[in-house]
Amino acid sequence: MASHSSSPVPHPSSGGSEGIFRKDRDPSSRHYRPVHSLPDVCPKEPTGEAARGLCEGPSVVADQHRWTVYNSKVNLPAALNDPRLAKRESDFFTKSWGLDFAETEVMPSFYLPNITKEHFGPYLQETAQREKIHERCKNICPNKDELDAVSSITNNHDKSRTELEQVPKIFMKPDFALDDPTTFNAVLPWSHFNSAGRKSSRDMASSRLLQEKLSHYLDVVEVSIARQISLRSEAFFHAMSSQHELQDRLTETARAVAVLRGRTAAIERIMCEGPLRALRQALTRSNCARLHNKLKLMAAVHQSQPTVQLLLSTSEFVGALELIATTKEVLQQELQGIHSFRHLGSQLCEMEKLIDKMMVEDFSMYSRSDLSRSLEDDGQVMEKDRLESLVFGLLRQRKLDFLDIYSDEMILAAKSIVTQSVVDSVSQIEEIDTDIVTKLADQMRLMTFPQWFELLKSVFENFILFLKRIKATLSVVRNVVLEALDSNQKSRLLERAAAAAGGLAEAPGTPLNQGEAELAYLTHEGLFISDALNDAQLNLGAGGGQEPSSTVGPRQALSRLDGCGSDSASGTTESSSSREHALQPGGAAGISSSEDMMPSDLELGRVANNIQELLYTASDVSHDRCVKVLMARAKDGSLERLSSAEFVFLSQAVEGFVRDTEELCCRRSVSLRGALQSQANRFVHRFHEERKTKLSLLLDNERWKQAEVPAEFQDLVNSIADGRITLPERKPQGTEERKPSDYLHIDGQKYAVVGTVLLLIRIFLEYCQCVNDIPSISTDMLTRLSDLLKHFNSRCCQLVLGAGALQVVGLKTITTKNLALASRCLQLVVHYIPVIRAHFETKLTPKQYSVLRHFDHITKDYNDHIAEISAKLVSIMDSMFEKVLSKYEVKAPMPSACFRNVCKQMAKMHEALYELLPEEQAQMLFLRINASLKMHLKRQLARLGVHHDGGPQHGLVTVDVAFYTENVQSLRTLEKLDLNMAEIWEQKR
Repeated sequence: MASHSSSPVPHPSSGGSEGIFRKDRDPSSRHYRPVHSLPDVCPKEPTGEAARGLCEGPSVVADQHRWTVYNSKVNLPAALNDPRLAKRESDFFTKSWGLDFAETEVMPSFYLPNITKEHFGPYLQETAQREKIHERCKNICPNKDELDAVSSITNNHDKSRTELEQVPKIFMKPDFALDDPTTFNAVLPWSHFNSAGRKSSRDMASSRLLQEKLSHYLDVVEVSIARQISLRSEAFFHAMSSQHELQDRLTETARAVAVLRGRTAAIERIMCEGPLRALRQALTRSNCARLHNKLKLMAAVHQSQPTVQLLLSTSEFVGALELIATTKEVLQQELQGIHSFRHLGSQLCEMEKLIDKMMVEDFSMYSRSDLSRSLEDDGQVMEKDRLESLVFGLLRQRKLDFLDIYSDEMILAAKSIVTQSVVDSVSQIEEIDTDIVTKLADQMRLMTFPQWFELLKSVFENFILFLKRIKATLSVVRNVVLEALDSNQKSRLLERAAAAAGGLAEAPGTPLNQGEAELAYLTHEGLFISDALNDAQLNLGAGGGQEPSSTVGPRQALSRLDGCGSDSASGTTESSSSREHALQPGGAAGISSSEDMMPSDLELGRVANNIQELLYTASDVSHDRCVKVLMARAKDGSLERLSSAEFVFLSQAVEGFVRDTEELCCRRSVSLRGALQSQANRFVHRFHEERKTKLSLLLDNERWKQAEVPAEFQDLVNSIADGRITLPERKPQGTEERKPSDYLHIDGQKYAVVGTVLLLIRIFLEYCQCVNDIPSISTDMLTRLSDLLKHFNSRCCQLVLGAGALQVVGLKTITTKNLALASRCLQLVVHYIPVIRAHFETKLTPKQYSVLRHFDHITKDYNDHIAEISAKLVSIMDSMFEKVLSKYEVKAPMPSACFRNVCKQMAKMHEALYELLPEEQAQMLFLRINASLKMHLKRQLARLGVHHDGGPQHGLVTVDVAFYTENVQSLRTLEKLDLNMAEIWEQKR
């Protein structure tokens, strides 16, 4: 250990057996050198003396001959048993080298094979048998030394266990403590001592005995401990010898490290100081160049306010905003903390707020002038470049509510359009005195329908032009929004591409960095800001790595701005150029702040949707103003009093306007159509009430006699048969007049009708014609027509079957001819109900088909009514048969007077019905009448006791029946009628 005393590494003192190392305090053995720290080549950190104050740790190479913290030593157990740690670390070296040192895996060698268990397979197979024999022999014949050692250890262990068992268990407890009263009393019982405090010989003996017992326990425990130490002495001495060997090796390592440090210091002195000095000087030169650029940047920022004011004087809002944003970004990043610019940021913010107000006011003035100019002007957008510049500036400032300004101006312009149209129309009408009638609504109500209709068409035309102008303007706004959205997407793509190529070396033509771009932007000559980046790029490409010394100074740029201000007064060119520059995805990095100011894709998409909604709003506003015109006219009910043709004209004009606005704005506005529907409902109500009243008057004056059918009605039903469900055009007077017909010929059948039914056919054709002209009222008109048909049916029933015509018209009686005529009229209406149903079905949507069930109910009611009339005719004959046949007697002369009367009544009935009912209906009716006759005759014969026995009475009855049969079959259309008179006789049982 003495041979290592000259080593710079600390060595143990004379008491080396203690294992304590002490630091060498002999100053003569140390050689000191001036301390030189390694230069810091990082441009962002200080070097030299400033770096020394920041560096806390000593240099391993430069300070190797001084005593530093690295010379401090501490023994290994103390280092491993660090009380500051929650638990002992897994490896001592992780304390200095980090946790990754212990977890790092050593890569396997590529030159060594991977040895597995299979490589030892053949050897294990060869030695397996011999190993088994060896183990068997070892178990049979154990070694003598091992047996002696085992027996000795066993005897010693049993002896120590026996001795330890003599020690009371209380001393072996882990919680043994004499400060516990219970434990203390158990170890030193007070019963061995005198309670009075006097010591007797007995107490002294007990105390001596207790002391000897405790000493014996102590000896037993010490002997056991010594025995355990002796068993482990070999391992302890082996560890001590290993510790000495480890100290020798550490001494050699320290000596090698000292030599290496000396060589490293020589390398630093000879090879590193000169190059590091060159690097330090290059860094100083770079810092000076950066300071120069910083000063030029400060000068440019100082001139930003006059440049902004000059841009605002030419309405170059976008360029001014971009300059303000770039200047603010430079102040926050490059010039932060400069005292002279402490108020410039707030001044720029105030200027930005002022520009916001100026843009909003300018956009409001533009909207007002664009919407209020004459509609007769061309459809081109007014000052398109100005509008694009304003919209882009508002988007850049996130003034996304500028469309609300346009919406308010649009509503005011729509009101003025209606007002101006009414004033122009009233000025051409001499009958209206505007001095007396001042309100526009009252002036419109004083117009005739043609005059008002022309006014309405003029309003429609003006609003169509108004909507076209709004659509063109909003298209320009939408294009600017989509252009900004596309620019955002391209910028993101370029950023991703730049991030992907971030590891590549910078080429000579690489775009400018952020500081150079900002400087070029701020010190550029002229108002065309989009040229700033290109000029700076050319200067960089021409000068290579040289300093940008040719950049124009800010004062020269300002003088150039003052000189060219008159030449650059065109705001449209400046707006378009700067807007294109700001939207360029690959533009200057200094304008990245403007890209950050731009709304997000979600916000731009919302603005685009709001533009479409604004177009929808324009359509709704136009419709609402037209509704005002319509309701002003309808206030006194004048629209309800229109004729069908006039209302059709109004409906067609409104439908045309709605269709045009729907095609123009892609919006189905409902207000105007709803107002028209409301007026249509009133019109339908008046239309229906007039015709219902007219039909009621006709029915109340109807005498239920067969009427002649004019030729025009025959033509009308013929056109219906040809599929034309419309009213025919009126023929000019002077045409050849045709004679009326007695019957109405339809599909090969003759209908004898009354005059009311002919007019009813024309009335329901008017309903169908109205539906053709106004499809929107189909359901309402169908309901009203159903009500009209029900009214006709119920009124006919009241007048004919209910005999109401006796009081209303003054008829003496309701004859069979009246009944048959009413039945035939009802059949005619039933014939046309399917035709009406099919016509209305073409005008309804599938969801509205449910209203067609009204026609099914009406058809059933009409058929029931027809059946009641037929039953009434049969009941008339039935009552006559009952009255006549009740007096029938079987006696000569034959034919009897009773049957002669019956045949006479049958002939009268046939004469009344023959020309009214078709042949099939007449035959069915007379079969029912004949059945009634047979029933009453059979009942009378049974009462008289006449049987089918061939007797004299049977013969007389046969003569009467033959007379009846001959007379009935002699009637026209009844020749082949099978009367089956054999049923009058009761069948014999």
